[in-house]
Order: sequence, then C-alpha cells, then structure tokens
Amino acid sequence: MSRPEDTPTRIAFTVEDLTVAYQGKPALWDIDLRVPEGVLMGVIGPNGAGKSTLIKAALDLVPRAAGTVRFYGQTYRQARRLVGYVPQRGSVDWDFPTSVIDVVMMGLYGRLGWLRRPGRAERDAAFAALEQVDLVKFADRQISQLSGGQQQRTFLARALVQDAEIYFMDEPFAAVDAVTERAIVEILRELRGRGKTVIVVHHDLQTVKDYFDRVTLLNVALIASGETGQTFTAQNLKAAYGGRVSYMADSEQGGDDDNDVMLVGD
Repeated sequence: MSRPEDTPTRIAFTVEDLTVAYQGKPALWDIDLRVPEGVLMGVIGPNGAGKSTLIKAALDLVPRAAGTVRFYGQTYRQARRLVGYVPQRGSVDWDFPTSVIDVVMMGLYGRLGWLRRPGRAERDAAFAALEQVDLVKFADRQISQLSGGQQQRTFLARALVQDAEIYFMDEPFAAVDAVTERAIVEILRELRGRGKTVIVVHHDLQTVKDYFDRVTLLNVALIASGETGQTFTAQNLKAAYGGRVSYMADSEQGGDDDNDVMLVGD
C-alpha cells in the first residue's frame, strides 16, 4: 500500500522484552519487535525457534514470563476485535461435528457475543468469506469431510469474516496443494492492499522473497527483522539456522551469494 511521503507509518504490532519459557527452558528470549501497518511479513526460523510461540504469546494462548505485546497500542483483550488468527491445521480437532459455514460464522462471535445468534447479515458475511476462498459449494459439508487444503481455507474464511486489522497465520501453506497455496497468497496480498497487516509463520525459504515484503528471523532470540530485501540475507540466515543452510550464487545470472539461499535441513 503506497503512502504520501509526509504520512508517518503507524505501528500495528509491538513486542517489548518478550520472554516465554516452557518447563524452565526459554522458547523466546527478550524479543523486541515493531511491525508497521499494511505489510505482509513472514516469520521464519528452524524448528523450535519460537515462531508459533510468538503468535500464541501475543494472543494470550500461552503465558509470558516477561514482556508486553500491543496492537495499535492496546492489549490483546482491548484490541481483540482488531485481530484475526488462523491456527496450524494440525492443532484443530477436525472430527468435531460442525459444518463449514458454522466454522466460518465462529469468526463473528467476538462481534456478536456468545449469547446473540447470527442473523441474515452475519450469514451473508460468512458466505462472502467462503466465496473469497472458493468454498461456497462446501458450506454445509462437515469439516471432517474436507481435504487438508479445504480445511485450511475454511479457517482462512473464518479469519476473513472478522474483517480484522491484523491477521496472524500459523503455517497456512502446510500440507496444501500448489493451487491452494497460490490462492491463499493472493488473498494475503489483497488484505495487504487494503491496508491490513498480515503476519505469517512460514517454513519454505525458497518462497520468502516472492511472498513477503518484510521478514522476521527467529531462533529463540530475534535475529533480524525488516524489509525482505535487506533482511533475508545469507548472514542472517546463517545466524538463524547455523550450518543447516547453504548458499548458492549463480554468477551467470547475476546471482549474489548474500541472497541466494537453499535450506539443507530443518
């Protein structure tokens, strides 16, 4: 999203001195992070780096040992309606007996409250979200009967119907086919184009440059965060992944070994 030169960029998401520990072992250590409004940011790092923990700590899903998190200057409790969340597909009980349309309308409960029943306007909004992810024809199907990619798109629709300002997505491309991945990427870009802030836990280093305008590298501590072209470098990747990353330069095509990266191990 373009901005006039004299318009300051708002900070959508702020983390200060965040530490999270599991059974006395740090999962995140003293994280400071500022994410501008209207960006599409990938969060990358090796397994156990704390990527999912960062999201869960921000959304009060796991306790913090120290630190603060703010959304446009507010706590999560104050800003809950501004925040959408797509969890890892593997963390969801897909055998729970509910339909696709009911899952999507769950995204409206923060606006409605749990005692007020959704009406025509809410149902229309849910169908509009399903249309965005190309799942309208599956609206009445049980979620257990969907493919992995369809399940992921269902939870994306649940987040979309909230019309949030900040979206957190935990591995949205995991176990989906190429067609679904491209469709999800287009939706994320459309959200960014509307000024939304999208923060995505991601594992495929080969697509980082194509998908994200900003990137944050974690390995328990914050390695680096900023615009992808300046931050997604061999030096930062080596700091995050250690010896599990190799670097390739294609001199015939003008490659730069600071930027051409291949993940060797996870």
